[in-house]
Amino acid sequence: MLERLFQLQAHNTNVRTEVLAGVTTFLTMAYILFVNPSILGETGMDKGAVFVATCLAAAFGSAVMGMIANYPIALAPGMGLNAFFTYTVVLGMGHTWQVALGAVFLSACLFFLLSIFKIREWIINSIPLELRSAIAAGIGLFLALIALQNAGIVVANPATMVGMGDMGSPQALLAILGFFLIIGLEAMRVTGAVLISILVVTGLSILLGVSEFGGIVSMPPSLAPTFLQLDILGALDVALISVIFAFLFVDLFDNSGTLIAVAKKAGLMRKDGHLPKMGRALIADSTAALGGSLLGTSTTTSYIESAAGVSAGGRTGLTAIVVAILFLFALFFAPLAGSVPAFATAPALLFVAVLMASGMAEIDWDDITVAAPVVVTALAMPLTYSIATGIAFGFITWVAAKTLAGRARELNGMLVALAVFCAIKLALF
Repeated sequence: MLERLFQLQAHNTNVRTEVLAGVTTFLTMAYILFVNPSILGETGMDKGAVFVATCLAAAFGSAVMGMIANYPIALAPGMGLNAFFTYTVVLGMGHTWQVALGAVFLSACLFFLLSIFKIREWIINSIPLELRSAIAAGIGLFLALIALQNAGIVVANPATMVGMGDMGSPQALLAILGFFLIIGLEAMRVTGAVLISILVVTGLSILLGVSEFGGIVSMPPSLAPTFLQLDILGALDVALISVIFAFLFVDLFDNSGTLIAVAKKAGLMRKDGHLPKMGRALIADSTAALGGSLLGTSTTTSYIESAAGVSAGGRTGLTAIVVAILFLFALFFAPLAGSVPAFATAPALLFVAVLMASGMAEIDWDDITVAAPVVVTALAMPLTYSIATGIAFGFITWVAAKTLAGRARELNGMLVALAVFCAIKLALF
């Protein structure tokens, strides 16, 4: 049955290798089980319900990807997207988390339609690669600021807006230890470095009496506080149009980049650069995002950590199915997730920030019409505390720089339209 479903022999793999690859991928991305409830919980959402929603969304998304596309790519609520959900839409703009879930649902619907009608390529190609790299780097810097805040390393300062916190506090010291631990383990290529760091810092925190121990295993908490609690009508407010498109664009770029990178590593990409079943993969991804919003979590997306499973030999959707099963088993570890303090997940956020900022290396810094919009985009996100605002500044600056430099011919209609829309949105709302 497994051979018929996943064509193991055709992909030069076997069940044992696929299972090992699935376990490897799960260990590298299991940190989301602790980080996602911590971030979304700040909106007032029930952390136990968010934990269950995270497990179910990851299991559902990974299973759909494995069955529909037969790719060794796992899914879970995305880093950056969950921060945008919490710190921009809810805490920054003042919307309820129910409305934010409605915006996630609508963006997933748009993503699904774009995938069905194959408009994805046109949109992605209209956004310059450098601007896409800047968006990723900006999200990384935004996550870094949140991480430093959660660790108490960066605090508010009325004179300078931000300042250094108490570096001698147990929270700050444990967070710093956790970050150094991740770096060391990653350098030694230890599988699950982020997860290990979170558990070590949490254990030390409990032993030192800095945080409380809530247990390890229990029956899963109730999903009722978040299940089907999205407010779709509230999300149709004109002020949320840019938010919906921000969810859409970030998910679109993130997914495309992840799919291409992992598929290339797995040898699934053709010599001409074409990725077979890309449409199926994107449909699976958008379906997972729809399901996640109904369950009660931010946008579900493909994880670049899937590359770890590919390195372990994963080549088919069976790898993703194994990840899905492990996320279902994780449902019974809610007390452990509840015992993890924010400063224990801060090193994970900071590490993800390091990975996302690496795209800046691909920028042509000698071209000022490229360098200026990239820097503006990346800096605007953490400094305005809004991913959507950073994206808007990036589109506007790119179009303005190219036009004023006499290089308007390098622009396309889609990009100009987005820049005009963003300018109107910033001026009126």
